[in-house]
Amino acid sequence: MRHGAPASLPRAPGRWDFAISAFWRGSTVPLDRWRLGAVAAVGLLGGVAVVGHQIGLGMTVVGLGVLATAVPAMLQRRAVGDLLTLVLAGALLLMVSVRAAEWVVALCLLAAVGAATAALTAARRPSTVLLAPLVAALGTLRALPSVRRSLGALAGSRRESVLVAVRTLVVTALLVGVFVALFASADAVFAAFLPRVDIGLLPGQVVVGLIVAVLAAGAAHLSVAPAPWPAAPDGTARRQVRPGEWFLPIIALDTVVVAFVLVQIGALIGGHAFVQRTAGLTYADYAREGFGQLVAVTVLTLGVVALAARWAPRVTGAHRRGSSLALGVLCLSTLGVVGSAVQRMALYVDAFGLTRLRITVLVAEIALGVVFLLVIAAGVRWRGAWLPRAVVQVVAVAVLALAVMNPDALIVQRNGHLSVSGDGLSDGIANRVDVGYLRGLSADAVPAADGLAEPVRTAVLDGRTAPTSDGLAGWNLGRARAVEVLDELGADSP
Repeated sequence: MRHGAPASLPRAPGRWDFAISAFWRGSTVPLDRWRLGAVAAVGLLGGVAVVGHQIGLGMTVVGLGVLATAVPAMLQRRAVGDLLTLVLAGALLLMVSVRAAEWVVALCLLAAVGAATAALTAARRPSTVLLAPLVAALGTLRALPSVRRSLGALAGSRRESVLVAVRTLVVTALLVGVFVALFASADAVFAAFLPRVDIGLLPGQVVVGLIVAVLAAGAAHLSVAPAPWPAAPDGTARRQVRPGEWFLPIIALDTVVVAFVLVQIGALIGGHAFVQRTAGLTYADYAREGFGQLVAVTVLTLGVVALAARWAPRVTGAHRRGSSLALGVLCLSTLGVVGSAVQRMALYVDAFGLTRLRITVLVAEIALGVVFLLVIAAGVRWRGAWLPRAVVQVVAVAVLALAVMNPDALIVQRNGHLSVSGDGLSDGIANRVDVGYLRGLSADAVPAADGLAEPVRTAVLDGRTAPTSDGLAGWNLGRARAVEVLDELGADSP
């Protein structure tokens, strides 16, 4: 640096700097002995109930145990909204032991993680909801020094005695284990009196048990030392947008969306003849052609509304009313787009049957419609602090509803019913039913297939083998019901 040049000043700490510093200071908050005991119990359960078992009841119980460590502190804080989100996460984990379809289980686990991290970190804004999984992971790391200090404080003056006791137990276990193993290998009669223990699973059980214990410690610690999110930026500090600069694109978009909805209403009233005359398409082809684009329009409009609401002119009462009206028209007309997409998918399913992808995107589109209703409610008084958490809850409820409706069974019921119906539309379907696709569905579909009329029932169930069971930890309702049906089917076979 040249002589006389001004020295650069360090950057002043911002709101995120203060929040991050306060977050890591939370590692000094201790966990009491009851929470430490719960963490240890959940970790032990995780090692025993997860390793060596199919995904089922064991994973559900372990996941619920991890979430339960945070409940007492949330009740004490009266965090009703976060508790509701955590309950939804628990309901999603319950579906792991109810549904056998792996894709449904994966969606439930993903949604449960998102809902649980949002609840544990008390996320309130869109940015904090997106950052919640990362902050929850960092919170788990932050909990480790707290657990170490809490264990040291719990031992207190008896720390040396505790260390001696632990050392004695370890030496005793090693000695007994070595000699028992040698005696068992030397004498078959002696070995017959020993319990059957799969030593090969022990390393995995130890690792998984430790991971589950760490996750439980993170959940418990986040509940007693919540993440200190930075305060929302002052809305008055945002760049002022000229009314014409904001209103022109929004009103133009309103016009386009409203025009599209009016055309959809005309197509709905005119029916097949109107579509054939106007576009030269059959009603089924018309339904199939635009569903994906309408879903994209719904998602893009939601993003436009979020950005437009942030920059909407609200200086005067007239600006506020005009902004509310313009965004309200956009949201209401987009609900018409959602309705059109749902109707198209219904027509498409009538013509070509139901699949996993179709039912998933249909549920997603309906969930987007609910989100738009929430946006409208928040825009009435320009109060949307509750909206991000409500959106998380809507997503959790949508995935939960998908699991509850048992999509694989619904696909078999719908497609199998269409294949044997006597109406003209279904007669065209009968030659296009993919029996191989129905056979490839999960065990959830077996009871539904058993209720189909012949010969479809036999065609779908032919070659299916009963799922294996590995005890209580691997129990799953979908697999158990499939075993009952297939065992009965085998008993009835000549």
